[in-house]
Amino acid sequence: MHAVLVKGLVKDYGSFRALNGISFEVQEGEVFGLIGPNGAGKTTTFRILAGLLQPTSGEVLVLGEKPGTLKVKRQIAYLPEDAGSYRNLTGYEFLRLVAELYYGRTREAEEAVELGIKISGLGEKIHEKMKTYSKGMKRRVQVARVLMLRPKLAIMDEPTAGLDVIQAKEIRDLIKENAKSFGVTILLSSHNMLEVEDVCSRVAMLNKGLIIEEGPVKELISKHGVRNLEEVFFKLAGGVT
Repeated sequence: MHAVLVKGLVKDYGSFRALNGISFEVQEGEVFGLIGPNGAGKTTTFRILAGLLQPTSGEVLVLGEKPGTLKVKRQIAYLPEDAGSYRNLTGYEFLRLVAELYYGRTREAEEAVELGIKISGLGEKIHEKMKTYSKGMKRRVQVARVLMLRPKLAIMDEPTAGLDVIQAKEIRDLIKENAKSFGVTILLSSHNMLEVEDVCSRVAMLNKGLIIEEGPVKELISKHGVRNLEEVFFKLAGGVT
């Protein structure tokens, strides 16, 4: 079964066409990357998949259903690029708030919080206020918030945006380890194509609202006779108008 199926997806904002008939599939259990420069249409795509935007036309299925239904919402988790933090809450309080909103005051919520603490890797700092956290620590809590709910599909928009090299690697490792441990399907976006090679098994390259290439990372690099995904993109993007 496809975790995500997108066919001929179009999204217009007035006279501006943000997505121009894109199509791609994400298989259950894989880590799939939607990559491209800022403004390519990645965030628009993710908001449609999360049920936050309506497409202009095309077919979109998430876990076999139309996005935005209660059934789908209960099985996915979405991490936007600009996810903020509650400055005066501790990391622990934030995770508990999310867990109780999702599960109520139940044993499931307690287990989710315990898992979130473990995934965050913050140790005793989880009990400090989030206004004292570095960007990397805040992002760790946000990734933990997504994965502790054990969704069937986690959608992460630029999960390492604004982080330094070390922090970004920590977040990538966190995603890889937990995807493998829990068997969750992960769809992530990034404009950093080199780091995507370290996380994703397959990618779709998006530029100016069009998908210009799609496939397994190693196969794309071999197919185009280059050293990395960044070079694949630059080789192809010159032909997109």
